Amino acid sequence: MPRVIRDTLVSVRELLITAGPFISLAAALLAGAYYLLKPTPPKRVVLATGPEQGAYAEFGKRYAEELKRYGIEVVLRPTHGARENLRQLQDPKGDVQVAFVQGGSSESQREAAAKDGKAKGEEDFEVMSLGSMFYEPVWIFYREDAARKINRQGMIGDFAQLRGLRVNVGARGSGTPGMTTRLLRANLMERDDIKRSNLDLSPSVVELLGGTLDAAVLVSAPESPLVQMLLQTPGIRLYEFAQAEAYARRYKFLSPVTLPRGVVDLSRNVPPRDTVLVAATCSLVAREDLHPALVQLFVQAAGRIHGGSGWIAHAGLFPSPLQSEFPLARDAERYYRTGPPLLQRYLPFWLANLVDRMWVALFSIAVILIPLARIVPPLYQYRIRSRIYRWYRDLRQIEEALGHNNADPAKLLANLEELDLKAERVLVPLAYTDELYDLRSHIALVRARLKLTMSG
Repeated sequence: MPRVIRDTLVSVRELLITAGPFISLAAALLAGAYYLLKPTPPKRVVLATGPEQGAYAEFGKRYAEELKRYGIEVVLRPTHGARENLRQLQDPKGDVQVAFVQGGSSESQREAAAKDGKAKGEEDFEVMSLGSMFYEPVWIFYREDAARKINRQGMIGDFAQLRGLRVNVGARGSGTPGMTTRLLRANLMERDDIKRSNLDLSPSVVELLGGTLDAAVLVSAPESPLVQMLLQTPGIRLYEFAQAEAYARRYKFLSPVTLPRGVVDLSRNVPPRDTVLVAATCSLVAREDLHPALVQLFVQAAGRIHGGSGWIAHAGLFPSPLQSEFPLARDAERYYRTGPPLLQRYLPFWLANLVDRMWVALFSIAVILIPLARIVPPLYQYRIRSRIYRWYRDLRQIEEALGHNNADPAKLLANLEELDLKAERVLVPLAYTDELYDLRSHIALVRARLKLTMSG
C-alpha cells in the first residue's frame, strides 16, 4: 500500500462508512425538498399578447428578449386582445400562463357571464396580477371629411356627435368593444346609435384610411405602430376627452391622461396642443400556479421595459402594484416593496433563486442533522480503535492460559508470535498509532513472561 495512504491523520474509508448513513439521509431530505419545492423554473412559458402591429405584440417581443438571457423561452401567442387573453388564461385546459389584460376586462367578462346565465367562477382558473404595466389610452380617430358633415371646423367635440357614423369598435375578443359600450352608455347612447363594425386592428386602420369607416376606436399603448402612424396622418383627427375626469370618476379602471403638445413630432408640433384622453391600465396577469421564479423574472423585466418615461407616463410610474383588478402575486408584492432579492444582486440568478427557494428546507435539514452528526466523531473513533482492541481479547486469553498447570508454553508462544504478526499488519491513522504501539508493547511483555516461564 502506498505510504501516502498509510500515513494519514484520518481514515477516509472509515470516515465515509461512519458518516455514510447521515450523508444518505441528508441527500434524501434534500432530494425530497427539491422535488416538493421545485426551485428551478420551467424553461418555457406561454405569453398571450394581442393582434400584430399592436402594443401587446411589441411588448411581448421585449419580454421574450429579456427572459431569453436566463434561458427561458417565451412563446408569444397572438390573440384578438385583452378579453380573449383573460379567457385563455382562465381556461384549465389551455397552456397560456401569462397575458396582457386591459383594465375593465374582468368586469366585461362578468357582465357577459351574467348575460349568458353562467355562475361566477364556474370554470375560471385562478389568476394573479404581476402589476400594472402601462397606460392604454382610448384613441378615437376620425376622418376630418366625415366630421365636416357635422360642423365646418371638421372636429368632433362631443361624443354624441358620433351618432350615425360608421365606427369600428374593435374585434370581438379584445377589450375595445366593451370599452366603447361603456362610453356609449355614459353618454346615454345605444349600441345601434352608431354603425358598428368589429374589424381587427390592421383592417380597421386600412378601412379608416380608405374612407370606408368614419371613425375607429383603439385602446392601446402609444407604442403601437398603428397608433403612431394615425397620429401623424393628414386628414385623420383624434377625439379629445374634455370630460376625462368625469369618465374616471364613473369608471374606476379609467384615468385621465394628457398627450403633451409636440410629443409625437416636435418639429411638426404633433399634436398641436395638449390633448386630454382617458386611459385604462394594462396589467400583466398570470395563472396562480406560475412558478415563483418566473414571477420574479417577469416583474424584473417589466421594470426594465416599462420603467422609463413615455408619451403618457413619467419615468418610474410603472410597473406599479396599484390599479389592478386582480390579487397581487406574493413574489411581485415583495419586489415592489423591497426590490430584487438580496442574493440576486451578488449571485447569478439561478444560484440565488435556488438558495432563495431552498433556504427554509436547508435550515430544517440542518436542524435535524446537526444533533445527529455529533454521533459521527465518537462512532468513527470506536471503529478505528476496534481494529486494535479486538486483539487484546486474544492476548488476554494467552496470558490467562499461561497461568494453568497444563499450559504448553511453546504453543502459547507460537500463538503470541502469530498475534504479533497480525498486529504488525494493522493499519490505523497516525493519530491512533500510539494505541497500536501500546498493543505491540503489551504483546512484548507477555512474550518476555512466556520466555521466562520456559527458561525456569
